[in-house]
Amino acid sequence: MKKILYTIAALLLSMTVNSCGEDWLAVQSHDKIYIDDYYTTPDRIMEALVAAYDPLQWFDYGLGTYNPVPFIYEVMADDFYPGGSNNKDMETWHLMFDYKSISTNTPSTVWGVAYSGINRSNCVAKYMPDVQGIDEKLKAEYLAEAAVLRTWYYAQLWKLWGNIPYYEVNLEFPYICPQSTADEVYASMEKVLAEVIASDALPMKRTASTEIGRVTKAMAMMLYAEIVMYHGKEQAHLQNALNYMETIIESADYALVSSAELANMWEPEGEWSSESIFEINYTDLEAVRSWNGPLVSGGTAVPQILGARNLEGSAKYMKTDCYGFFPMTTMAAAAFEEGDLRKDVTIYRPDSEGAKYEARYQDTGNFIAKYAPRADGNARRLGGDPQLNFNNNIRIYRYAETLLNAAELIAVHNCSGKGSADTYLNEVRTRAGLGTVPVNAETLLHERHVEFMGEGKRYWDLIRFGQAASVLTPANDEGGYRTQAWSESKKYLPIPQSEIDAAQGTLTQNNY
Repeated sequence: MKKILYTIAALLLSMTVNSCGEDWLAVQSHDKIYIDDYYTTPDRIMEALVAAYDPLQWFDYGLGTYNPVPFIYEVMADDFYPGGSNNKDMETWHLMFDYKSISTNTPSTVWGVAYSGINRSNCVAKYMPDVQGIDEKLKAEYLAEAAVLRTWYYAQLWKLWGNIPYYEVNLEFPYICPQSTADEVYASMEKVLAEVIASDALPMKRTASTEIGRVTKAMAMMLYAEIVMYHGKEQAHLQNALNYMETIIESADYALVSSAELANMWEPEGEWSSESIFEINYTDLEAVRSWNGPLVSGGTAVPQILGARNLEGSAKYMKTDCYGFFPMTTMAAAAFEEGDLRKDVTIYRPDSEGAKYEARYQDTGNFIAKYAPRADGNARRLGGDPQLNFNNNIRIYRYAETLLNAAELIAVHNCSGKGSADTYLNEVRTRAGLGTVPVNAETLLHERHVEFMGEGKRYWDLIRFGQAASVLTPANDEGGYRTQAWSESKKYLPIPQSEIDAAQGTLTQNNY
């Protein structure tokens, strides 16, 4: 199912708006209209909503550097090295890998992209009172959509930095916001998501092809479970999360793809499968992203960033000048059980098909297959630069995670469910061609490890399962590149120094 295009140019905090698009994102060009006078019709407030989606696509390359979510999360765990040409190439990631980040070298563009998304999401609520003739149901849906998007952006900041500025109404001059503690940010996010879910303003699933990629109630429920399970301190919230997971399960709107379809799930034709709850959409169809204009519609740079450099002789993957970042450790490959169908879907070894490539720093011969550059991955570009226009959606939430969340909430967090934790866990294992196992923290952590490898879950799972300090150590790095072990003080990265300086004394640096 082909994806919706996020094509609005930008919601500018200026005197004019210029925008373009297609399908449900279609807008009209306008010139020299004051912002406060612009968002007065249902179509125009939709433009503001579309603008709130745009920053989802910018994490790979949007504000001058690469910081692809989810791979910058993976590099802090144990399945991926930073790679590249040497340990100064994207040094930010090498410092994150070794838990040596500094305030002047931290993934600051994630901060900028996320707050751009927050700003744009807040604009929907800001301008909604001026919209004339909008249906109340549609109004509620747009507001709910924007609130969930804003919370997703905050969740990325919260996991990385913890103690951050939190606001639901955009700041005015001098644009200073008091810093909230990580627990305060969590409480605000939980409250917003619970209210949105209770409002029933969002559909459980989008079925119209022109709406694929918009926020749904199921996506809001998955985000709720993610933050609640990571926080892990409020039993009532954990019970809510289980109720939401079982609501998704009972809806029958989502289902695991079959074992036979598993290999195809990561291909373009496998995007928005029965299993997909939320993806960040990219396309090479008439794509125009370029180095000089990356904040427009198009593809993603992720395959360019992590692909094997100058690959020759592959039947499936493209020969290109990929950068060779994020090579996979040999321990990652060893994590799979014998017969696990997910291994070949997850890990690509060029030598398995006699292919050759140019080895880069920290090379192990293992590459993430889920986002490797397909042979025709950017063939339909209208213009722009090929490196930025690969046709790979980034998967954020899948139904497999719904099942494993439910199993964990019952078996580990002692929540009361309608279903069986064993059934939920082993449904995922059966699809992978494996036998059943008893449900406990160890089997759940293992299953999440191999199911979501390369999807940005592992690092956060190790922290919340209490395993980070014992797993993320120099002794467990077979390459000898990690020299410092993770500790509790490493949970939150240093806040970018540029933000500390701009905050005029209102931001306290994390004790990293």
